Amino acid sequence: MDGFLEALNGYVGVVNGIVWGWPMIILLLGTGVFLSVGLRFYTLMNIPYAFGLLAQGRKGSGEGDITPFQALTTALSATIGNGNIVGVAAAIMIGGPGAVFWMWIVALVGMATKYGEAVLAVKYRETDSLGRFQGGPMYYIKNGMGPKFYWLGWLFAFFAMIAAFGIGNMFQASAVANAIAGPVMGHEAGSNLHSNTMLGTGLLLAGLTFMVIIGGVKRIGAVTQYLMPFMAGIYIVAGLFVVLMNIEHVPGAFAMIFNYAFTGTAAGGGFAGGLIIVAMRFGFARGIFSNEAGLGSAAIAHAAAQTDDPVRQGTIAMLGTFIDTIIVCTITALAILTVAVVGPAGDIIPVWQMEGITSSILTATAFGASFPGGHLLVSAGTILFAYSTLLGWSYYGERAAEFIFGIKVIIPYRLLWVIFIVIGTTTFSLGEIINFSDTMNGLMAVPNLIALLALSGVIFAATKEAQAKRKAK
Repeated sequence: MDGFLEALNGYVGVVNGIVWGWPMIILLLGTGVFLSVGLRFYTLMNIPYAFGLLAQGRKGSGEGDITPFQALTTALSATIGNGNIVGVAAAIMIGGPGAVFWMWIVALVGMATKYGEAVLAVKYRETDSLGRFQGGPMYYIKNGMGPKFYWLGWLFAFFAMIAAFGIGNMFQASAVANAIAGPVMGHEAGSNLHSNTMLGTGLLLAGLTFMVIIGGVKRIGAVTQYLMPFMAGIYIVAGLFVVLMNIEHVPGAFAMIFNYAFTGTAAGGGFAGGLIIVAMRFGFARGIFSNEAGLGSAAIAHAAAQTDDPVRQGTIAMLGTFIDTIIVCTITALAILTVAVVGPAGDIIPVWQMEGITSSILTATAFGASFPGGHLLVSAGTILFAYSTLLGWSYYGERAAEFIFGIKVIIPYRLLWVIFIVIGTTTFSLGEIINFSDTMNGLMAVPNLIALLALSGVIFAATKEAQAKRKAK
C-alpha cells in the first residue's frame, strides 16, 4: 500500500508541475488583469465602498437562502483556512520569501476575478426542485454561454467535486490532527499514541462537521457568521502583536519579499530549481489555495445570497480575496520573516531558515517565540480555521455533485464527506494532500477562467449600469 501511495504521489507531482506551469500562470494572471482593466480597476478603487456594503449586508434585499453577510462568511469560512497558516509557511519554505510577492499579485488581480465570479453567479443562478438557490461556474457556463457548452460546466463540477476532498477536506483534517497529535502535544510520529490521537481527532472532527452540514447552507451560514469573524479576529490581533514585537525587522522582511521575488531563493539559501518560476509557481499556487480567486468556488456560496443585485454581491465578494491574502496571509508572512530564534550553537537563526521543521510548525514557532503560548494559539487557529473550511467546502462539493447527479446525491455526499475527514487524518501526509489539492485546483480553475473571459462583456455591462445608477442617486 505504501508503495502504491508513493507512486501515486509521484505521478500527481508530475501532473501538478504541468498544471501549474506557464500556461496556467498566464491564464490566471491574464484573466485577472483583463477583468481589472475592463472594469477600470473598479475592485481596487471601491474597497471602502465594499466594506460599507458588507456592514449593510446582515439583512437581505431579495430572494435567496442566506443573507449577503452570511454568503461572505460562508465563502470566507472556506477561504480563510490552513492555507493562511500552513500554506504561507510552505510557500516561503519552498519558494522563498519572494513567493509572498506573487501571492499579493494573484490577490490584487484576483479581486477582479472573484468579483466577476459572484456577479455571474447571482445573474445566472437557478433554484432546484427543493427550492434552494444554486449557482456558480457550472451554472453561468450553462445559462450564460449556452447549452452547447454544458460539457465545460460539467467538467468544472467534476473537478470541483473531487477537489473539495483535497483542499476542503483531507488537507484541513490532516492539519488539525497534526496540530493536536504532533510536537505541540509531544506525541512522536508513528507511535501508537500518535496514531490513536490522529484517529480520535478525525472521528471527533467528523462528528462536529456532520452536525452542521446536515442542515445545509442555512445552518452553515448561521454558524459561520459568528465563527469566522471570531477566529479571524483573534488570529489577526495575535499576528499583529508578533509583528509589533519585531517591528524593527519589518522593513527587512519587505525587502526580502521584493528582492527574492525575482531570484527564486528558497529557505535553505540556495535556488529552488534555480528559476524564478519556482517562487512564482508556489506563490500563485499557495495564493490560489488560500484565497481561491479564479477557482470559482466562492461563487457557489454567493449565488445563495438574498439579493437582487449581482454587482452589489460581487462587490462584497471581492473582499474575500482582500481579507484572506492582503490582510491575513501578509500577517502570517511577516510573523515568519521577522522572528529569529537561538540555534543549537547559540547563534541567532531566522525562523524561516530553520531546518528540520515542517511548514505546519513554522508559523507556530514564530508565534511561540514572540509571546508565551503563541504556539498554542496557532494550534487553536489551525483547528478553528480547518473546521470552518470543512463546512464551507462541503457545500461547494455538494453543489458540484448535485449539478452532475441531481438532488439524490446530497445525503450520500454529506456522509462521504465525513468519512473522508477520518481518511485525511489517518492515511495521507500533508505533502501528498497538498500535491493532490494543487492539481485539482488548477484543473477546476481552467473552465471557470474560460467562462469569465467569454462572459466578460456581461460583467462589464452590469458594472457600468450599476455605477450609473449609483451616481444618479
